Amino acid sequence: MAPDQALFQGKQKLNIALCGLGRYANVLKTGLAASQHCRLAGIVTGTPAKAAEWKRAYNIPDKNSYTYQTFDQISANPAIDLVYITLPNGLHKEYVLRAAKAGKHVIVEKPMAFTEQDCQEMIAACRRAGVQLAVGYRLHYDPHHIELKRLGQNKVFGQVRLIEASLGYRLEGISPDDWHLKKALAGGGPLMNLGVYCVQSGRYVLGEEPSAVTAQFGPVTMPQLFKEVEENITWQLYFPSGAICTSSSTSNCNVDRFFASADEGYFELQLALSYGPFQGRTSQAVFNFPVVNQQAAQLDDIAAHILANKPLPAHISGEEGCKDMRVIEAIYQAARTGRKITLA
Repeated sequence: MAPDQALFQGKQKLNIALCGLGRYANVLKTGLAASQHCRLAGIVTGTPAKAAEWKRAYNIPDKNSYTYQTFDQISANPAIDLVYITLPNGLHKEYVLRAAKAGKHVIVEKPMAFTEQDCQEMIAACRRAGVQLAVGYRLHYDPHHIELKRLGQNKVFGQVRLIEASLGYRLEGISPDDWHLKKALAGGGPLMNLGVYCVQSGRYVLGEEPSAVTAQFGPVTMPQLFKEVEENITWQLYFPSGAICTSSSTSNCNVDRFFASADEGYFELQLALSYGPFQGRTSQAVFNFPVVNQQAAQLDDIAAHILANKPLPAHISGEEGCKDMRVIEAIYQAARTGRKITLA
């Protein structure tokens, strides 16, 4: 059931339901509060105490509060325009398909799904339903990352030859029951949950798709935790221009940096791929960009397109999420086999 576009005529705000009220939903609620074109209108949670707390804090009526069992009833609720899915990775596909079937536009967090095939099925379902599908690429709206893209794609310092982009957090002390450690819910370890930012940054800054991948699993230093998913992984992306992007994603230590070397200079960020505050510079000058609410900027751009009945920009579309997943699958294949994997 496609949404009735007449409902959006003259509408100033998009009504959003958050599906999953975990850590990132608590970040998003600040972005929703700062948004000019979005409103937190509904919630989906399996925890009654969370439902009660969020309804009270954000004046959410009972009719806009759903459980995972009652979620499909959202199709009959015109007070919800879009569902923002912040569930564990393994639930992304199911809830995108259900939201599309309900006739709601969708934003899904990264990684989009477990496989490229999953992503293609999600894109197709949204297309059939006449709804738009976005992936939560919040960094695309941060001025530091907009500048990285300009410097790389416009070859401001000539051809980029090397990118180093890495992200990791030390997870010692995390509960062994945390979903990030479970293959069925996470799909993998730090590559799935953090490495997607590194893959995305290399592709986005170069404006190219990698032609080949090599990768290596790192040591397991916390075997009591990492029984199902990798703890450390390093990989190399080879691009048609000759550029190489080397990355590490880890649960063993804290790292958060981006560095690019070009023929006539360099540019870098550190912190780089998390929430900031970012600090960057080129070989000529220090960056001087404002701190922005990444979530609010992302939400407002998505809302502006949907309210105007315009297609979402390609760089935040489901197709973009699918491209990242294609590379991630190749990285895992390269690490498992020890072979260089060619991406046609």
